[in-house]
This record gives sequence, C-alpha cells and structure tokens, in this order.
Amino acid sequence: MNRVVCPGSFDPITFGHLDIIERASKLFDEVVIAVLVNQTKSSLFTVQERIEMIQEVTSRFTNVKVDSWSGLLVDYCVEKEIPVIVKGLRAVTDFDYELQMSQINFQLKGIETLFMSTAPAHSFLSSSLVKEIASYDGDVSSYIPEPLAERLRQRLALVKSTRIN
Repeated sequence: MNRVVCPGSFDPITFGHLDIIERASKLFDEVVIAVLVNQTKSSLFTVQERIEMIQEVTSRFTNVKVDSWSGLLVDYCVEKEIPVIVKGLRAVTDFDYELQMSQINFQLKGIETLFMSTAPAHSFLSSSLVKEIASYDGDVSSYIPEPLAERLRQRLALVKSTRIN
C-alpha cells in the first residue's frame, strides 16, 4: 500500500490544508493526517477537537485517516510504516524551513518528503492568520469550511469572555 502522512497543527484546518490533502488523496492509496500534540504550543482547539473537525471536513475522502502524534514525526512514520511526508509550500520562506526538515528527516530515518505547491488561491493562508481575522470578527468563510468558521467564532467569543471576567 502506498501511504503518506500530512502533518500539522491544523488549529484550525484551512482550505489550503484541504487542497493539499485532496490532491495527495488522488496520488496515494492512503493519506494519514497527523495532528501534532505539542504541549509547549498554545492551541485554540484541543487535539481531539481538531481531529473531529478534520474528520468532519474530510469525510468525503475514503482514503483519508486522521491520527495524532507527539515527538519526532519520523519516529511516527517508522512506527506506522509511512515512508513519505507530504508538505504544502506557500512561499519561498516555507521552502527554506521545510527543506532543512526534509533533509534531517531523511538523514535520521530515510523518510522522504514530497513538496506540493499550494494552489494560488490559498497561497497566503495560515491558521494563525485565520484566527487573527476571526478575532476581530472578520469573515473567514472563504478560508475555512463554514462549520469550522462557526466553531472558531464560538471559541473566540468564549476566550474573549473569559479574559473579561
């Protein structure tokens, strides 16, 4: 079986992420979306919430699974017998960082990295940018699926009310 992993924080998943996932699903027998568990990173949504949101918006893909991992991604890949990492690139700045990571991953465990350029319509997107826009009550419906946009609005309202009280 031809398997690949698409790793990330996905806090929340954007149309840019979904573009890469959909395209990868056409190239590989199985795509595993691996949600990063990182205790040092402050996420708006829990890992379980992110997994549920991703499952919701990727349910139309029969060959896409969602999982989580912590530690080195290459160790996860070896454990799950996944030989390839797929990473979306938005700009040259992404490439600089991702090239270093791909070289280390290959040197550590022989795991290959496939770079896919993000569709131009999504090349500027990041979860951080989407959260910032939403925090100022901006419309994010063209950046993330609507059910997730509503969850994001609710979560940000809860965060704001918690700060005020």
